Amino acid sequence: MQILTLTSDTGLQDYYIASLKGAILKAMEGVQIVDVSHSIKPFDVASAAFQMQCCYRDFPDGTIHLIGVDSEPMIQPPEYSDATSFVSSYPTVMKFHNQYFISNDNGFFGAFLDDKEPQELWRYTVDKTNTLELKYPMKNCFLHLAKRIMDEEPLSQFTEPVNKYKKALIPKAVIEEFVVRGIVIHVDSFGNLITNISKADFERLPKDAPYEIKFANENYYIDHISDTYNAVQQGERVALFNENNLLEIAINRGARQSTGGADILFGMKQGDRLRIESSPAGSRKTLLF
Repeated sequence: MQILTLTSDTGLQDYYIASLKGAILKAMEGVQIVDVSHSIKPFDVASAAFQMQCCYRDFPDGTIHLIGVDSEPMIQPPEYSDATSFVSSYPTVMKFHNQYFISNDNGFFGAFLDDKEPQELWRYTVDKTNTLELKYPMKNCFLHLAKRIMDEEPLSQFTEPVNKYKKALIPKAVIEEFVVRGIVIHVDSFGNLITNISKADFERLPKDAPYEIKFANENYYIDHISDTYNAVQQGERVALFNENNLLEIAINRGARQSTGGADILFGMKQGDRLRIESSPAGSRKTLLF
């Protein structure tokens, strides 16, 4: 069975995803459609890359991922042929982890890969006379590329190999001697604050030394990283490393729709800063934010 995942910035309030799924079911027999997210902020390719980073390992070889965030290709028109400032972007197919990722080359691939290398990278040249491919490209272009892959048509027959791709930035944590500085890179539907501080980053601090996680302009702190949400009482703040080994700040049993999630209760949002401050014997007690 062919698995096809969908990630987009279209939301679900309009007909777009229903139209896309209808076209998929018409074009492919026996396909299993999986929605990753359709709530990506418009044009936020770094957030799309983050969502995909967190789940692609759970899919089997041969899975095809369609990423429709900032998906319209930018193809240099003839009248701008001498313009050096025009930056083109083309539909691109990447093979990685024995899976296929189809996206506009708008920075998604670089953000997703980080310091990894793709197995293969192929560019699709849009037929300028077929303007339909430029209208809702996820349905009218990316889907057709996926169908050709599913039909085991060699990529070399409809794309050309490339070795460069654009890179959108997913900020990394900054590690100092006694401090790890990071930001919130995602707020999930519960209001949990997912940060760019990894467990490996934390483990670079002095072992067995006291530490505090300071956030929300230092109005709040946590001095212990738990294994689970329920390690603290209901309604209490909790820090833990999630299944992707990223530091998460949450309220146990808190959610936006009920008592309020960490984002609401702490007044934090994507992009806000936090830090882990270690205090080994002989170090400074307080370090500036």
